[in-house]
Amino acid sequence: MMCCFTVAAIVLLFSFSSSSADTPENFVQCLYNYPRMTNPISNVVYTQTNPSYSSILDMSIRISMFSNSSTKPQVIVTPLDVSHIQATIICAQRHGMQIRTRSGGHDYEGLSYVARVPFSIVDLFNLRQITVNVENRTAWVQAGATLGELYYTISQKTKTLGFPAGVCATVGTGGLFSGGGYGFLMRKYGLAADNIIDAHIIDVNGNLLDRKAMGEDLFWAIRGGGGASFGVIVAWKIKLVPVPSTVTVFNVARTLEENATEIIQKWQLVANKMDERIFIRVDVKKVNSSEHGKQTIQANFVSMFQGGVEELIPMVQKSLPELGLDRKDCTETSWIGSVVFANAVLLGSSVNEVTDVLLNRTQIRVNNFKGKSDYVRKPIPVDGLRGLWRLLYDDKVEDAVVQFAPYGGRMDEISESEIPFPHRSGYIFHVHYAVIWQEEGDEAARRHMNWIKKLYKYMEPYVSNSPRAAYLNYRDLDIGMNNNGYTSYHQASIWGVKYFGNNFRRLVEVKTKVDPHDFFRNEQSIPTLSKEENYYQETI
Repeated sequence: MMCCFTVAAIVLLFSFSSSSADTPENFVQCLYNYPRMTNPISNVVYTQTNPSYSSILDMSIRISMFSNSSTKPQVIVTPLDVSHIQATIICAQRHGMQIRTRSGGHDYEGLSYVARVPFSIVDLFNLRQITVNVENRTAWVQAGATLGELYYTISQKTKTLGFPAGVCATVGTGGLFSGGGYGFLMRKYGLAADNIIDAHIIDVNGNLLDRKAMGEDLFWAIRGGGGASFGVIVAWKIKLVPVPSTVTVFNVARTLEENATEIIQKWQLVANKMDERIFIRVDVKKVNSSEHGKQTIQANFVSMFQGGVEELIPMVQKSLPELGLDRKDCTETSWIGSVVFANAVLLGSSVNEVTDVLLNRTQIRVNNFKGKSDYVRKPIPVDGLRGLWRLLYDDKVEDAVVQFAPYGGRMDEISESEIPFPHRSGYIFHVHYAVIWQEEGDEAARRHMNWIKKLYKYMEPYVSNSPRAAYLNYRDLDIGMNNNGYTSYHQASIWGVKYFGNNFRRLVEVKTKVDPHDFFRNEQSIPTLSKEENYYQETI
């Protein structure tokens, strides 16, 4: 049991010795005075007057447009150990400061480093130790580690174990795991969050808790419900999964002139029903045509199969002969090779077998970005796809992509209430929309934002409804957000049920229990129940 019983006594003593003035200077002084530090905290505290402040802030900003926010953190803390996080939580409450936790900086709305109120960042990039136990098929991963660092470390210890999570190497494990975690292994093994077996979290009282100490309700909530609503997650214990020594990957491009529409139409019918070892994602975007001066729509069928090419080819030719997959399209590699391949496809870079690229924490940064998500229960008709292509042709939009990721397999077998992530059986694929632009200025931002909203509205007849489901890790404030102050359960349900379905109510109940004063909050954090709402919930 990891509950630190001495913290409560420290907090009580500390509350009387601290100044009551709510200023950044007093917050910092509070940090410096915090007792029982394992390491001096002064070396990892950055105020706005510190010469390293800007470089520390910008280091993990993945979307440059958030760098220009007028609401910058008053203080950044880059903890070296648990005591630094405990001090920050206690002092922030003492001095009226919100905190935002950042691991990789990939939040689509920048909520890990942008706020509308006085706030400080707890940036976990120093806490990225990874310990792999091959014999027990487990690993402990500190929350500041990136996916690339995790994958690389696993591959250095074993060639026959992997982990089902995302494809972007620079994403932080702290946020990704707490929101779900899609990847090429999901049809075989589910999400990253489905494969977490323990965690270390620091709660609002500064206590360090493991699974036994936090209890099953909180452990349930942080695996898919967004950890930042409940505390600061320090580390995850994950269950590693078997992978074959040989896997096969391919990235086959087909344009409209090469019957992309018809192939996608067939893909919708079979991709979620194929052998659970195969994952075929479809990336659709506008490209230059072979005809000079013209453009067309291209679909890239990006795949990983847990097995050799000789088994894969007949499988695809039987289920999706329209793709015309050939032996020359395929590459046999290792599981870690497939991770490098998937990351290279994401970056649009050339593929090589050098796994060290996964350790580069800064390889992704875009100027301006907006993303949204959807879930599909029934195949989109051909006319619906063609209307989507017309929107992608818009010449006022710089760079846009629509991704279809197949469901089926293990995703159909897990109950929607097993963890807070509810999007399970009944869905045939997930949709991710993204638009990126380099052009600066408000007019360009409005144009691209309006375009993706138009695209989202167009897709409404073809996707889930009541609610229209969304994926927490593709954060989207358009679907609803909290107030600066108190947010009612009813108001938060507008966005909450889209991310969490029927699990939202339980998440709110857990939040009310573990963080009753709603210290850990942001524009889409789980709210607490008021006394009146709590009474109503208990009496129905």
